Amino acid sequence: MINHQLQNYNLILASDSPRRQQFFKELGLDFEIRLKPVDEIYPDHLRHFEISDYLAQLKALPFRAELKDTDILITSDTIVWHNEIALGKPKSHQEAHDMLASMSAMTHEVITSVCFTTKTSQKTVHAVTKVTFKTLSETEINYYIETFKPYDKAGAYGIQEWIGQIGITNIEGSYTNVVGLPTHLVYKTLNSMAT
Repeated sequence: MINHQLQNYNLILASDSPRRQQFFKELGLDFEIRLKPVDEIYPDHLRHFEISDYLAQLKALPFRAELKDTDILITSDTIVWHNEIALGKPKSHQEAHDMLASMSAMTHEVITSVCFTTKTSQKTVHAVTKVTFKTLSETEINYYIETFKPYDKAGAYGIQEWIGQIGITNIEGSYTNVVGLPTHLVYKTLNSMAT
């Protein structure tokens, strides 16, 4: 449906995340994938959605010079915000363990920012979802990390995986946002850009 409005545009998804790519397919969007490496470093003073907004915009920078008039580049970033700290992707088993243990029996926020860049403009949107974990046992945490190796996921977990099925007791907001893309916002923003 949305493709009709976007037929004069070329959508570029700058993400190697299979989850984000699958969401774009499920939205019925025609798109191409382009990847450029970016050091995901942000200024220390940024807080909450400022971090994911900044990183989503940062990921668009390497593409700016090559965008054509009809291109819409989509970049995004997801963080987990817990105890006033941004939890990114864990670099080790211990770091993943510490993240999950800190969220056990507590509520955290998952924030995904999506940046839409054209040759002449840029718009960034974000969604915030509150997620509550039950009390996670050491056995459950270690089993999850060893089995699913969540080193490519912010906050060391994927809601669509085993830990989400057995550990999450409440979710307030967009589910797809926690997986990695607030699809309702992507659809709404692309619709507004195409009209």
